[in-house]
Amino acid sequence: MATEVKLPRLGQGMESGTIVRWLKAEGDSVKKREPLYELDTDKVTQEVESDLDGILLKIVVQEGEVEVGSTIAMIENGDAADTASPDGAAAAASVPSEAATNGEASAAGDESATSASDGKDDSASIAPPAKPGARIKASPLARRIARERGVDLAALAGTGPDGRIVADDVENAPVGGAAAPSTTGATAPSPEGDVEIVTMTGTRKTIARRLTEAWSAPVFQLGVSIDMTEALHLREQMIERLGEGDVKPTVNDLLTRFVGVALVRHRAVNATFSGDEIHRHAGAHVGLAVAAPSGLVVPVIRNVDRSSVQEIARARAELVGRAREGKLTREDMDGGTFTISNLGMFGVEQFVAVLNPPQVAILAVGAVKPTPIVVEGEVDVAPLMFVTLTCDHRAIDGADGAEFLRTLVSIVEQPALAL
Repeated sequence: MATEVKLPRLGQGMESGTIVRWLKAEGDSVKKREPLYELDTDKVTQEVESDLDGILLKIVVQEGEVEVGSTIAMIENGDAADTASPDGAAAAASVPSEAATNGEASAAGDESATSASDGKDDSASIAPPAKPGARIKASPLARRIARERGVDLAALAGTGPDGRIVADDVENAPVGGAAAPSTTGATAPSPEGDVEIVTMTGTRKTIARRLTEAWSAPVFQLGVSIDMTEALHLREQMIERLGEGDVKPTVNDLLTRFVGVALVRHRAVNATFSGDEIHRHAGAHVGLAVAAPSGLVVPVIRNVDRSSVQEIARARAELVGRAREGKLTREDMDGGTFTISNLGMFGVEQFVAVLNPPQVAILAVGAVKPTPIVVEGEVDVAPLMFVTLTCDHRAIDGADGAEFLRTLVSIVEQPALAL
């Protein structure tokens, strides 16, 4: 008996997704919880697993954008396949033979067919380029970038776990040698001055849509300088006491902890906006804006108000690493109540960040810079950091934002207040 495979809703607010590629070919056997296809949803490309055992009879949608609930494939379930009924066997057998007659062979099918005979040792940190016909291990993001740039994955050596090709491997691939042939037949580089046309990926489209939505909100900004003397001293003490192999805390890790404490004291800022309702949250779940190869992503560290700086540092290191390899899931980015965007590492001293809907506030963090200050009539130099709070005026009044910043400044300048 054939069962329809429908596009699932993998997160709140998801209305559609883009099928990147199938990991199985028509006629292949499929097992429950086995990756079936890759799906691009908003800011995440992830593998979607099969819900049942059986045979993939037909792929209805090979690739492209599909609405949630639409039929994308047909699978003959395991019970029907095991009974080996004449109709079922004939249907399963007819699909691959028809594909062979028409000369249609998907990359997913090639990988599935060769995976059983792939006996190479992948324990080395850098795997050699794949042999012709061998299964290529690559992250979904690496595959997407390779398609966009015309890079042949089979010609690359993977530096990821078990020799897996990651985004950096594709980014660092030599231009030209591994590129797919041009449809126009031209191999020479474009003349200087030509316009480069970049097709927007699903991630860039999502960023554009969400920023347009954020721009429609009535916002205001509040800025303040923070003396980082005590915070930097605390960080140095924490680094001195680090265990072997532990993650070194950054200034942003400390700031994330301090922000979490301030948020639970000012729940008007720790909120999300939904239609005619404002949801004020008890726990602080802080998103960190990360520049990944596919675009800006915001993974979330949960319950930072109840986490130590070291726990935040470990969570941040793991999330940022997965973000840059394109391995984030929707769960990694759902549920944020506030966002921090830090450009200090690029030398930016001051900027205004755009809201991350449905959150009602975002903090833009600049670089720590030695600055002359006046203390009791005397000129001194202190490491100052300028931060800018952008607020959605539908949910936050000016006084709410100002009180939050005053608390944050007090905690950063006197970290003991966070205890």
